[in-house]
Amino acid sequence: MKNSRRNALAMIAGLATALSLLQTSHAADNYPSKPLRLIAPSSPGGILDITSRVIGKKLSEQLKQPVVVENVPGAAGILGMQSMLRAEPDGYTLVMGSSGPNAVNYTLYNKLPYKMSDFAPVISVITMPNALVINANTPVKTLDEFRSYARNKQGGLSMAISMIGTSGHLGGELVRNRLDFPAVTVPYKGAAPASKDLVAGEVDFMVENVITVAPLVKGGKLRALGVTTKDRSPILPDVPTLAEQGYPDIDVGAWLGVLVSANTPPAIVNRLNAELNKVLADEEVKKTLAQQGGKVLGGTPAEFDAFIRSEKDRWEKVIRAANIRVE
Repeated sequence: MKNSRRNALAMIAGLATALSLLQTSHAADNYPSKPLRLIAPSSPGGILDITSRVIGKKLSEQLKQPVVVENVPGAAGILGMQSMLRAEPDGYTLVMGSSGPNAVNYTLYNKLPYKMSDFAPVISVITMPNALVINANTPVKTLDEFRSYARNKQGGLSMAISMIGTSGHLGGELVRNRLDFPAVTVPYKGAAPASKDLVAGEVDFMVENVITVAPLVKGGKLRALGVTTKDRSPILPDVPTLAEQGYPDIDVGAWLGVLVSANTPPAIVNRLNAELNKVLADEEVKKTLAQQGGKVLGGTPAEFDAFIRSEKDRWEKVIRAANIRVE
């Protein structure tokens, strides 16, 4: 009797598993059958928002379904990550990930409401250099002058950051550390409001993605003192790198990539990857992102996963060595 009951339970479990696989397969075959949501964990106007809208528009054309970009700013990108993870893991809610919430935060924060294994990487989207910028009315024109100015200004400087844990935040902390001057960190909910206050003179400097600051530099509202990556930016070609100016150990750039819930069916993850690779291969998309200073990437989910893990390890060493802490 016990064996019969055990066999019956095993048969029911097997049927349930088969039914679940059949439903998953059916869902993947019919994907997408409704609009998608792409979460940008920042306020409008910054790199996350702009890139999400460029990618979302083309993806919508390919899938024949609307791709709605939703801004969920706040808490260093954490709120955007949580918003995606609260949705059904069916491939209809995506998030534009970045170095802060998806690599750096694991070391910066003692506790996070998510872990790396909660996400399924889909595809690397772009990399982009950052620039050290100041208000155009600041009485300095070179990095050396800025260092003297920062060291001697009574009360120290204030440093705007678009979000805690971003490449701009870490870049700014490294600049402050290497140039050896005091600064108070002023966090914002995105690059747009941070740069707006810098233009208004409410803060003294920031390190931010060129996609945000280049128009302000070219418009004479901000002054760029250096690019924080090894290579110069093609949209700010006259601005020397910090490495060229004597700080070769400062190499901080931004990266973005699409992620979904780890419970998303693999077939849907692979479908999204294939479609997004097509998006990134589109000449108009590449041209638009290049004009904003971004280098298009692409690749497989496994490659993006390996990259994220390497970034986590890299920034863990930098953060601990520089003693960077979230107050």
